Amino acid sequence: MNLISVKDIRKVYRVDKERVVALNRINLDIEQGEVCCILGTSGSGKSTLLNIMAGLEKPTKGAVIIDGQDIAQMSEKQLALFRQLNIGFIFQSYNLMPTMTATENVALPLMFRGIGRKERMKEARRMLKRVNLGGRLSHKPTQMSGGQQQRVGIARAFVAKPKIVFADEPTGNLDTKTTLEVMEMIVRMSRKYGETLILVTHDQEIAQYADRIIHLVDGNIVSDEPNRSLIPADSTPAAPRTETNVPIADESAQ
Repeated sequence: MNLISVKDIRKVYRVDKERVVALNRINLDIEQGEVCCILGTSGSGKSTLLNIMAGLEKPTKGAVIIDGQDIAQMSEKQLALFRQLNIGFIFQSYNLMPTMTATENVALPLMFRGIGRKERMKEARRMLKRVNLGGRLSHKPTQMSGGQQQRVGIARAFVAKPKIVFADEPTGNLDTKTTLEVMEMIVRMSRKYGETLILVTHDQEIAQYADRIIHLVDGNIVSDEPNRSLIPADSTPAAPRTETNVPIADESAQ
């Protein structure tokens, strides 16, 4: 069943007197629960496409249908509410609130949904334990490594059980070892909750975690194929169990 349908999306920017075509009549359907990668180099239009699908940017022409609703026709107020109820984000630069603790950062999406403080803080702590940050609940971003901050970002993205999680170059600021751990965590959590994951990257290796790879070049889809070299979410070689390098905790053991 298609959760997202992108229909004839075109995005044109005006730069001085020039018109720059960022996306040229993009059409694609994405199913509920699919792990989909949009692959492309810098300037390919991949982040623009993600922003339009997430309702962060309006297309010049076309429609984006999510769960039967055309978000391209929504007002900014309607879009804000739609994102709060349906979408989670994982950012390359983490985008954590520097004055808040890990728990408070993860609880933010629940606050926007009107959930009371006691309940949302309890759920945030539970999610942080799932990403193996039970010992960092009261730490602020500056007191954590890059990998730990991204784990907080992952917990925040999934805490409200959104229908869709968008991940824009989620490992771009991480070393190779941490990249593998973070990618396994993101994919495993999306599969656990049956959520649609849309990953944007320039990295062919990161793309191998997806069920499907859509390759963008100069604002055009040049290929859209199932991934026949799918990397299982538990494929990273075993490593010593430490707080910064462990698989996702078993929720039933909490």
